[in-house]
Amino acid sequence: MPEFEIQHVTKYIYDGFVRDSANQVILFPINDEYQEVLKQEVTITGNPNVDRHTDYFGNEIGSFTYSESHNSLVINSIIHVSTRHRVLPVNDIFPSHQWDDLQRLQNMVPYIDFLRQEYFEGLAELQKVVDSERKPDDTPYQIVLRFCQYVFDNFEYIKGVTTVDTTLDEIWKIKGGVCQDFAHILTEMLRIVRIPARYVSGYICTNSNGMRGEGATHAWVEAYIPDFGWLGIDPTNNCIANETHVRLAVGRNFSDCSPVKGVYKGSSQHKLVVSVSVNEENAFGSNSDRQIIEVPIADQVTEFSKNSYQRYMEMIQQQQQQQQ
Repeated sequence: MPEFEIQHVTKYIYDGFVRDSANQVILFPINDEYQEVLKQEVTITGNPNVDRHTDYFGNEIGSFTYSESHNSLVINSIIHVSTRHRVLPVNDIFPSHQWDDLQRLQNMVPYIDFLRQEYFEGLAELQKVVDSERKPDDTPYQIVLRFCQYVFDNFEYIKGVTTVDTTLDEIWKIKGGVCQDFAHILTEMLRIVRIPARYVSGYICTNSNGMRGEGATHAWVEAYIPDFGWLGIDPTNNCIANETHVRLAVGRNFSDCSPVKGVYKGSSQHKLVVSVSVNEENAFGSNSDRQIIEVPIADQVTEFSKNSYQRYMEMIQQQQQQQQ
């Protein structure tokens, strides 16, 4: 069983002093038969009390308020977690039986939210892609793998052109983005063929082997496979999400799983910096040995008033100018 020590630091830097900061955090990893939280420590600027509750999707949620005047806010989570490998689904089950099982789930409460499609202008185009990628004798598992491959092959991994507010229309136009964008497209494809699909937030713990998503929070998809359960699938890396993926939360989309969000009174201008480090070899070692790499996630300044497609086109133009 792999064991990981993960440090997740979220830092808000405000353009002036603010107060009455009310926040929600989803930083408490899922505990189940495939993942166990051995220890966790969360420290927050001002040491506010954190009230915890479980949300509709089964995620543990923390809420706190920091009323004093401050020009920065740091949320530091250190977790020690162990994971277990999960045996993959079997492909030789009669596909018609599995599709019949999925049909019976269509109006069942635990799955309805994960079957609802999000309308966007490119939906008809995506439907054509789904129809062309699907084969008559496919099992749900085979469909999941093929759709994952499609997203990996046809969407470019580009940092900086999307934000947490980027719409499916923008992602579809750009044909690129980061892990959360890949996950949103894959969930939409799976829901079109009536396979329940949910968004997953967490961490990828691969000991710096070059997989996309290291050094930051990661996102992938879980698809419901009859006679198996929820299967993790990572379209950003075109792989099964198994013992190297640590799950924080599940939901319909990013909004349900956002690690940190909140409101405050004061200047609207602020900078958000998030950093994640993973220590696998010495999961219970000294904190002084940990190396933190800061990864800017979003900087709320003028350029982010543009939509993702505008930023993408400007990036392409700059690259063309540099090549001339």
